[in-house]
Amino acid sequence: MIDIDKAISTAAKTGKVTFGANSALQNAKMGKAKMIILAANCPEAIREDIEYYANLSNVPLIIHKGSSLDLAALCGKPFSVSALSIREPGDSEILRLTEETAPEESSGGNE
Repeated sequence: MIDIDKAISTAAKTGKVTFGANSALQNAKMGKAKMIILAANCPEAIREDIEYYANLSNVPLIIHKGSSLDLAALCGKPFSVSALSIREPGDSEILRLTEETAPEESSGGNE
């Protein structure tokens, strides 16, 4: 299992990552992000919009267990980060998270 916190930190340092809910929403609409991460305390209206467009564009979405301040600390930023978009993972293996969770999501529809 990948340490999510370490993977986020590595992606923020070595990859191409954009910060902010507006940026995440734009990346979700255009399908430009390879993954979007939301803080646990991201406002509900923003979260729903990002989830909707990420689902339409098949962009993986992760809800981080920490607050926006915890997410900012992982990325080494002096401001709160409610959402971040990973456009290039750099040296991080964070995109492997989607490979590990994909079989679980697809097995739920056997009715």
